[in-house]
Amino acid sequence: MKRFLFVLASLMLSCSLNAMAAGPARAKLDAFATNLHSLTGHFSQSLADVNGHTSQTSSGTLALEAPRQFRWDTATPYKQTIVADGSRVWTYDPELEQVTVRVQSTEETHSPLTVLTDVKQLDRNFKVSEQGERDGLVWLRLTSTDKDPQFDHADLGFDANGLARMTFRDQLGSITDIRFSAWQRNVALPAGTFDFVPPKGADVIGDVPVITTQPLKD
Repeated sequence: MKRFLFVLASLMLSCSLNAMAAGPARAKLDAFATNLHSLTGHFSQSLADVNGHTSQTSSGTLALEAPRQFRWDTATPYKQTIVADGSRVWTYDPELEQVTVRVQSTEETHSPLTVLTDVKQLDRNFKVSEQGERDGLVWLRLTSTDKDPQFDHADLGFDANGLARMTFRDQLGSITDIRFSAWQRNVALPAGTFDFVPPKGADVIGDVPVITTQPLKD
């Protein structure tokens, strides 16, 4: 799930207008994402198994900034922070007092969330199709063109205010449903939003960056 959140990161833009006419969902996507540089909002997320039984629910806040920075803070029912700083992905579990870190790889470029702030990604990384209207939203489906995709497909649902829901179906049939609210576009994010320093006393596991220092001159 932690890795999936960035192949969820990793939030959505433009197919070539020469390749297809913009449908209603695509038009709403374009309107939401045009000239988008940063984005903050709230989310609520549920995970259902292949039989439709919900096993996990959570909520919190998120922030995105072009081109590759991302922050996902789960507040309930547990606390967890995931930060992509453009070089590495940091995951902090306060209850475990543990930080895991890995290099931010090209997998993140296949995230429906990260295409929100990079309009060129949709053409490169997804097959896009209109899905019509349901639940009061118009839907757009993204199917990854990656050889080893992290999900079967992602559906983006739009209302008058922009992106309202995102659902992912994984290769085993489980469905993650994320509902968004309180979007703020192109806000000035606080300094350090995408910086992460492991808390004192936490165990740090993974690809920790090597900090080099310049030798002192005589």
